[in-house]
Amino acid sequence: MADEEFEDPRLAAMYDALDPDRGDLDAYTAVVREFDARRVLDIGCGTGVFALRLAGLGIEVVAVDPARAVLDVARAKPGGERVRWIAGDATALPALRVDLVTMTANVAQAIADPRAWRETLRGAHDALRPGGRLVFETRDPARRAWEGWNREASHRVVDVPGTGPVEHWVDLLDVSGPLVTFRWTYLLGARREVLTSTSTLRFRGREEIEASLAAQGYALDDVRDAPDRPGREFVLVARRPEAQPEPR
Repeated sequence: MADEEFEDPRLAAMYDALDPDRGDLDAYTAVVREFDARRVLDIGCGTGVFALRLAGLGIEVVAVDPARAVLDVARAKPGGERVRWIAGDATALPALRVDLVTMTANVAQAIADPRAWRETLRGAHDALRPGGRLVFETRDPARRAWEGWNREASHRVVDVPGTGPVEHWVDLLDVSGPLVTFRWTYLLGARREVLTSTSTLRFRGREEIEASLAAQGYALDDVRDAPDRPGREFVLVARRPEAQPEPR
């Protein structure tokens, strides 16, 4: 089940306007060029910003997301016909042989259930050609990013076309071990209609991440820094080896 900000058509339609700065995707575009990837699977594609960017570069893109509302937004964008959109997750993909699999932004952390995480890694592995790579990011739990998730730090008012001013902020609800739960509140337009979206992210330590990758047959090529958030995140580059061991 996706969060309300992705499932509710009203929130999905506003998503890009409320989060317009996608400079974080520049690093992923650079990775696509670094590995000369011509076929990319984007897991958790959301409103399709990254998938459409790649398609505009002539890359063959399959984009998957469990939330139909954001997929509807993605499909309707200019160039949407260039991307193969799939409603679902990485556990039920058609037969693919891609050069690169990506999970940008919060996608990896939003797969909080350990079994779902294992199945996602396995689905991505199956979609990769031998020698292909999986790239994703996750926040370093030692930096305790959630301590800054509060109304004072996050409060914004954005003028959204077709809606008017949208006031929004985040409140931290719970921290239970590696699981962090928070809620976004939105006040829409002159009538100030209230919508909310609750999310839980899993903050995995580096050892846990590396073990989960190894268990699904990946070779870890690199652990990088996020250029737009130095010192706060891990960027994992994992590879499906040419000679493949059986997953555990």
